[in-house]
Amino acid sequence: MGGTSAHSILHGLLDSANTSHRSPPPPTSLKALTTVILNHVRFGGLAKAVSILYSSTLTLPFSLYAHLFQICVSQKAIVEIRKLESHLIMWNPNPPIFLLNRAIEGYGKCGCLDDAKELFDQMPKRDGGSWNSMITAYSQNGKAEEALGLFSRMRREGVFASEVTFASVLASCGTLLELWLSGQVHGLVVKYGFCGNVILESSLVDVYGKCGKISEARRMFDEIDNPNDVSWNVIVRRYFEMDEGNEAVKMFLKMIRMNVRPLSFTVSNVLRACSSFQGLKEGNQIHGFSIKINVEEDEEVTNTLISMYAKSGDLAGARTVFDLSCFRNLISWTAMVSGYARSGQTREARELFNQMPERNVISWNAMLAGYVGSFEWDKALDFVILMRKRTKDIDHVTLGLILNICAAIPDVELGKQVHGYIYRHGFYFNLFVANALLDMYGKCGNLRSARVWFCEMSHLRNNVSWNALLTSYARHGMSEQAMMIFWKMLEETTPSIYTFGTILAACANIFALEIGKQVHAFMIRNGYDMDAVVRGALVDMYSKCRCTEYALKVFDEATSKDVILWNSMILGCSHNGRGDKVLELFASMEVQGAKPDHVTFQGILLACISEGRIELGQQFFKSMTDKHCLIPRLEHYESMIELYGQYGCIDELDHFINEMPFEPTAPMLIKVFDYSRKYRRLKLGEWAADQLNKLNPPVPFQFEIIDNK
Repeated sequence: MGGTSAHSILHGLLDSANTSHRSPPPPTSLKALTTVILNHVRFGGLAKAVSILYSSTLTLPFSLYAHLFQICVSQKAIVEIRKLESHLIMWNPNPPIFLLNRAIEGYGKCGCLDDAKELFDQMPKRDGGSWNSMITAYSQNGKAEEALGLFSRMRREGVFASEVTFASVLASCGTLLELWLSGQVHGLVVKYGFCGNVILESSLVDVYGKCGKISEARRMFDEIDNPNDVSWNVIVRRYFEMDEGNEAVKMFLKMIRMNVRPLSFTVSNVLRACSSFQGLKEGNQIHGFSIKINVEEDEEVTNTLISMYAKSGDLAGARTVFDLSCFRNLISWTAMVSGYARSGQTREARELFNQMPERNVISWNAMLAGYVGSFEWDKALDFVILMRKRTKDIDHVTLGLILNICAAIPDVELGKQVHGYIYRHGFYFNLFVANALLDMYGKCGNLRSARVWFCEMSHLRNNVSWNALLTSYARHGMSEQAMMIFWKMLEETTPSIYTFGTILAACANIFALEIGKQVHAFMIRNGYDMDAVVRGALVDMYSKCRCTEYALKVFDEATSKDVILWNSMILGCSHNGRGDKVLELFASMEVQGAKPDHVTFQGILLACISEGRIELGQQFFKSMTDKHCLIPRLEHYESMIELYGQYGCIDELDHFINEMPFEPTAPMLIKVFDYSRKYRRLKLGEWAADQLNKLNPPVPFQFEIIDNK
């Protein structure tokens, strides 16, 4: 009996506990149920509200479903969307199409395209909203091809497209860069009378800009009666992305004159445009305007301002924005480090880098690129070791920089280790890394490995790859092989303008005039725009091949001439015994305002030697310091010694040697000795011999002045 009593007591306690924790039964009346659901929604209990609805067996008002779908979509509550759809279909034999469309829209917002497509395919009836919801779902989730395919199917079934449908379709066209199809959609927009819709017109501007037709984008923009802030943002961004930064700035200024308040994104885009053409003045003005409209404190605008100032070389301005910023994130820290590193101020960059609260691979690469760009190879190697200890994040940029270090040291063994890492981690499919590896082998002189790797990357190589291989052979004096590579290159890819500079230098090295002429003709036939570097290479090639007239013709055809081109022509004439032409060229150079450098005067002094113009040579040598603020170098002193000695001006030579600001070198002393012996100046010759013996005390080099009297 005691057992029975205990069992009864235990059963009672359990039953009591179950009763106390059991949820209250759902309301049985439709009005009460609706009130409970709405109260839960009002106090933030969306999940509870939908759970109550889902467990109900009542047919609820469609307006309640619509309200709940709207909230679920805004919160991307996928579980609740599925419950709503399930309950709607279960308790309504013919659910309204507009509610099913809301469900498709919700699935699309949550990225659940399989759910959206399954519901769309199962709908017994669809309207334009159904197609629009499905097309939009595809478009917003990166399924541009599916969106366009569904739009084509929609057209075949004769369903009328709305403005929203066209906006989604145009966005998909822009993603796939479908210019032809964009034109067709544009025609439909006009046909259906949607031309006054600013959203569609802005979408057309966007798609034409993305497809590279910036003139069409601008024409479309100019047809918009009242462009809004989004429209202006689109045209500014597209000009910037088409490398027309000046036009992007002009459109932004026009927007301000039209009293349209720019979005923060528009301000960021126009600041990036300023960076693209070193527009510091324009960037300063836009900075002031951003303060005026109170968008300077926007996180993206602040980061772009720092980057703009840093890329324009105004590190003080960048640092001011950085220091005054209320918040500093990874992007702003990295932009500041990159600015200092890019300008060669690696010490300041490293100090900031060490203070960074967090880093990513871009931050590490920015600092490493600073060391590489400043040729601080030891620090760069130490930094790579530190990077390997602190982080496992290495990308293609990191590997390219490490290979640059290997090429510069040079250290082919370290390069081979990097090559192994590239294979093990699958970076050999990256063209940037592959070209850097090819360049490393070439600069390290391992041409066999360079050739083998070049063959292995045949599936992805481009003209940069060919240039790297060709340059490697040319740099190591293998000009014939370089030219063979050039002819093979023409079978696979189109050479760049930089290729011709290398191949022309190779022709000059082996005096291959006919091949040089063929290369020149190829450039003319194919319409290459020859810059100063290539013209300099042509001048050098023709000069070394003794075709001075050809060289002068190429030189005269140049619309603008830099000092390198002037020097190439001056040296070419000097080496070909055209001293008179050198002096004429130098006079023209001064008239045109080109500033001569050390190489220019070397060519002039060589011309003075060939022409026997001793007094003129003295004047030019003196003018280097007096007029052009250039300190003469060793080669200029050697030229003056040769000028005096060759024409028997031994007294001037003696005086010049004594007035030199440094002790004469062995080659200089040998020349002095030779000229002294030739012109029988025993005292100067004995002095030169004595100085030479002092320079070589372990192995005395004895000179004798032979008197032929």
